[in-house]
Amino acid sequence: MLRKVLLFVVLIVLSSIVVYNPLATSEPGANPQDPAHEDLTRVAYPSLAKIPWHPHFIRPQDSLESLFGPDWPVVARFNRVDRRHVYPGMTIKVPDDIPACRSYTPLPAEYAPAKGHERYLLLDITEQWLGAYQDGKLRFSAPAATGATGHETPVGVYRIDARDQNHSSSLYKTEDQSDQYPMDNAMRFHVGADNVSYWIHARDLPGKPASHGCVGLYDEGMQNRVYGSPQVPVLLDSEKFYAWAVGDSEYEEEDTGNLELLEEGPVVEVRGENPRYRK
Repeated sequence: MLRKVLLFVVLIVLSSIVVYNPLATSEPGANPQDPAHEDLTRVAYPSLAKIPWHPHFIRPQDSLESLFGPDWPVVARFNRVDRRHVYPGMTIKVPDDIPACRSYTPLPAEYAPAKGHERYLLLDITEQWLGAYQDGKLRFSAPAATGATGHETPVGVYRIDARDQNHSSSLYKTEDQSDQYPMDNAMRFHVGADNVSYWIHARDLPGKPASHGCVGLYDEGMQNRVYGSPQVPVLLDSEKFYAWAVGDSEYEEEDTGNLELLEEGPVVEVRGENPRYRK
């Protein structure tokens, strides 16, 4: 009788392990606590409300290239993230129709305040996106990383007054603390009352507001130089915006690559507020 009771207890314990411990064999998911907000599906961009997409959990063998082939830049831009910041354990948004999103931009094709301006930059903080307008029409646009909570990028209408192709931060260092943080292709658009300068420049894009107030753009050339990754630079938005806004073709003086003050630089309009996070 005792043996039967013990056998019955053992069977109950074993069955409870199978029934109540499904996580051992279930599909992995993002950490529900996730203090770093590594689940990018939580970042709510208004323009994505009408675009069907689904979450994808990044496994150890995954990369944007292996998952999406030549369309990996589409998914990277959709998430406002660079390749260095896509890592196992995080979750990203994947559009259901990737080819339809190849020309995705949350900014309007025409923008009335930009009419009459040969060069006009519109930064939408809520969308984390920067657009280049010429006479009111959008020429091109790209994801951006603006100031994190507590260091928000100031809203308003400004004008680029300086350029510095080889700029580096005087306040912040690289991740390994070995050098000052690089800010290639930098364009200064505002100096605050506290004498803090705000620039548009090359930086890492982690898929959310992350800077101390500056505006960061893709530049895998800078990342390759500083971090050795990615090996083949593809996304070079900071170079494109710099050349269009303050390059040699726009000014008589040759760009020395160092800090130069500018007159009548392009207008920079900053609007919106940091995107909200879904629970």
